[in-house]
Amino acid sequence: MSTRSIAPYGTWKSPISAERLAAGSKPLTAPRVVGDEVVWLEGLVAEGGRVVVAREGAGAAPQVVTPAGFNVRTRAHEYGGGAYAVDRDSVYFSNFADNWVYVQRGAAAPEALTRESLQRHADFELDISRRRLIAVREDHSGGGHEPRNSLVAIRFDGAQTELAAGFDFYMAPRLSPDGAQLAWFCWNHPLMPWNGTELWLADVAADGSLQRPRKVAGSASESLCQPLWSPGGALCVVSDRSGWWNLYRVEGETLKPVGAMEAEFGQPQWVFAQALYGFSGEHEIVAACFEQGVSRLLRCDLRHAAWQTIPSAYTDIRELRAGRGFVAVLAGSPTTPEQVLRIDLASGHHRVLAQSAADLPDAGTLSAPRSIHYPTSGGRTAHAFHFPPRNASYQAPAGELPPLIVTSHGGPTSMSTNSLRLAIQYWTSRGFAVLDVNYRGSSGYGREYMDALKGQWGIVDVDDCIAGALHLAAQGLADRERMAIRGGSASGYTTLCALAFHDVFKAGASYFGVSDLKGLDDDTHKFESHYTAYLVAPPPDHEPVYAERSPLLHTHRLSCPMIFFQGLDDKVVPPAQSEAMVKALDSRGIPVTYLAFEGEGHGFRRMATIRRTLEAELLFYAHVFGFRQADELEPIEIRNANRGSAA
Repeated sequence: MSTRSIAPYGTWKSPISAERLAAGSKPLTAPRVVGDEVVWLEGLVAEGGRVVVAREGAGAAPQVVTPAGFNVRTRAHEYGGGAYAVDRDSVYFSNFADNWVYVQRGAAAPEALTRESLQRHADFELDISRRRLIAVREDHSGGGHEPRNSLVAIRFDGAQTELAAGFDFYMAPRLSPDGAQLAWFCWNHPLMPWNGTELWLADVAADGSLQRPRKVAGSASESLCQPLWSPGGALCVVSDRSGWWNLYRVEGETLKPVGAMEAEFGQPQWVFAQALYGFSGEHEIVAACFEQGVSRLLRCDLRHAAWQTIPSAYTDIRELRAGRGFVAVLAGSPTTPEQVLRIDLASGHHRVLAQSAADLPDAGTLSAPRSIHYPTSGGRTAHAFHFPPRNASYQAPAGELPPLIVTSHGGPTSMSTNSLRLAIQYWTSRGFAVLDVNYRGSSGYGREYMDALKGQWGIVDVDDCIAGALHLAAQGLADRERMAIRGGSASGYTTLCALAFHDVFKAGASYFGVSDLKGLDDDTHKFESHYTAYLVAPPPDHEPVYAERSPLLHTHRLSCPMIFFQGLDDKVVPPAQSEAMVKALDSRGIPVTYLAFEGEGHGFRRMATIRRTLEAELLFYAHVFGFRQADELEPIEIRNANRGSAA
């Protein structure tokens, strides 16, 4: 029987090294069902993250279909998604390097269907009887103007025809099983698709043109997503008109609810072609829903509309596609990283087709998260996942409270889940508690919760992070004097606001954090070009609010030790912004570290950079909180190191 060593929090030796994290996990996305087979996309870490199509092997290892030299990604909306479609042995895909659309037939080399690099395509829908693809096109050939978005048909001989235009954005063209109708979504600035969209329907003529296009549902205040036809031709859609993204059947211009629940059957459409439900039979729907940030798998008969739970240990289901009698999902759990799974609906048997991470540490070193909710500003309730420190080889001295790291998701309209993430276990296995906050504005908790961020970015998200930290401290689960907050990009903005405008945290780490709202507007792309009008304030009244909430303009208020990580090629957060903050802290004698990296932009990609930043952050916390880390690490320069330390 092994005995755990007694050692202070933060000093535990962990099997999860920074080098292991820097090597990365294998990204898995976009499962699809083709007949009785499952296909998906995976990133090849050894090839710089090149994305390839993989197919389920018949009793053997999965096959990579995409040949060398091709990368199955699209930059439409910048975030991409919906980069491929499959029909039997043919794969149609967008190639990241040139933005061309290709078809790969069997083992033959891919052939180009388009040859215009200034056009990006996504969200492919096969129209086999007319020998064409239907897709969203984002045309950047207009020079300095915004790209033009439309729905187009790409014939298998390469000819293109525009099918619908006039809206700022299009998404999810879906053809009825008989090919006679096409449904799609569209919306205009300043909306994001989770604010408001419209569902349109048109008849498809013999020549492939769209006839009688008409709006069926939706508005500037109703978010619709995931249109899908049943095998028998019934059109379904997800709407948040009840305050929750629920499933509806389209009957004329009426939406009929399918088993209404206070749960989310949709998610923000940051990327194309997401789905959380599908038809496993003529009338049977299988779906995943989020309740309080945790997934559940369900089934129902469309005619009776009563949901039944499908037993599953998976608590984070991000993608779902259905076949006859089975579903393919992208799912994870607190003890399992993301996996592509095939689930037999009759037997309940789960088969793992691919897993995002291997060489996992012993289960005794994995911290199991618990969902918590707590009071926050304005008499509201916030949500988070609390990860206590855990390591099978160590325990802390009696009476010691752990240091706490507070983090949050980017987006900011996104959601943290409880799937196994080694990036969190890196800290908990060393003796830190971690609080991953789903602040107001996060999805997964209903429309009212998400809309609570409207006009309040930099305020309520910060309040919820602070309230969560204080909640844990009050419960004796964290050391009130050793609390840090960290984040990158949008989460970095929350971090910088918490440190510039409040005096709660004792340390902070900013990874290319957004610090200047005006600068963010100046450099953003079409999809998000009006997003801050929702998050902060619309023009013409936004300038004073921007100034009030931009940490860059309030560097004199920074007062706790901080470490900054900055890419020198970052165009979103230029180095001068981080350097101004570093200078302000340094001038007042506050401990500060600044690490800048050549060749890195807004988001770090190089293994050496990722390893260095994680180790430097650990060293910085060790100095500020007064402990000695277990690992021998490359030193960092801490300006004013003799001040602000707990040692």
